Amino acid sequence: MNRKNVIGIVLCTFLFVGSFLFVGGIAAYWSFTAFLVVGAGLGITALLSYPFDKILVAMKEAKVAYTAKQITVDQLIFILLDLAVKSKVDGVLSLDKIHQKISISFLRNALAFLVDNYKESEIRDFLSTEMMFFKLRRGQSERVFQNLARVAPAFGVAGSVIGLIGLLMGIDDTQIILKSIPVAFISTLYGVLIGNMLFAPIAEAIQFNTRNELLNQKLIMEAIIAIHREQNPYKLEKKLCSFLAPEQRAGHAEKVRSITKQYLQKRRQENKSALEQREELQQSPIEMGESGTVHMLKNAVAS
Repeated sequence: MNRKNVIGIVLCTFLFVGSFLFVGGIAAYWSFTAFLVVGAGLGITALLSYPFDKILVAMKEAKVAYTAKQITVDQLIFILLDLAVKSKVDGVLSLDKIHQKISISFLRNALAFLVDNYKESEIRDFLSTEMMFFKLRRGQSERVFQNLARVAPAFGVAGSVIGLIGLLMGIDDTQIILKSIPVAFISTLYGVLIGNMLFAPIAEAIQFNTRNELLNQKLIMEAIIAIHREQNPYKLEKKLCSFLAPEQRAGHAEKVRSITKQYLQKRRQENKSALEQREELQQSPIEMGESGTVHMLKNAVAS
């Protein structure tokens, strides 16, 4: 989550909570019984619906959705173009040295298929299968929170019914009435807030992140297949930029030229240093031969 979102959430939360101060104050909206009814009901629903380990996985996915830093499509295109140029200049096998250093697991696996010289159809099949199961796993976590968001208002209504029953049972006792009325009204409030301000946004955040990651994975798959075909990096740049909005496409051709220039300069330096080493090796036997001849002449004169 970026800084602007955090600032907006803090500001809106302050205004939302502040609105309660105008009607009775914060204390008037707290009821442990109402919270217990809604919270316990949601817990029962979750445990009856899903295995406990799947609930933990869903909670971890929710944490990742708000804390993990996502790579942008623009940044990913730059990485893929860099790999394409390196493959074009140094060969596909040169990618074997760097694929283990890449932190994006999907890209690391895709490069492994490329370096191992799998066929194009096999690479597409493997990566498509991985994308499909990734989407299914994320969908399970998303449905956990969608289900809780759906039933939370119902448990708020259940709390209201419990409060009304308590009110009717203590119709002649003022103390019981005063205890039952808050439960009857506040339970509904808790159910609506928990469902629509907590669980529904979490489910949407997981779905949003899933769509973004699937887009990145699709981008990686198309780039790896293009590298496998030994496609020109400039053509690859045009293809990858189709994933961007029109206003975001400017400047990528210059990036390709810059990357290509860097690799070509590096290749020239390596060739130059290799040539110098070869010349040194060729000169060293001659020098040794000359020194040996001089030594033999000195011995002959001495004798």
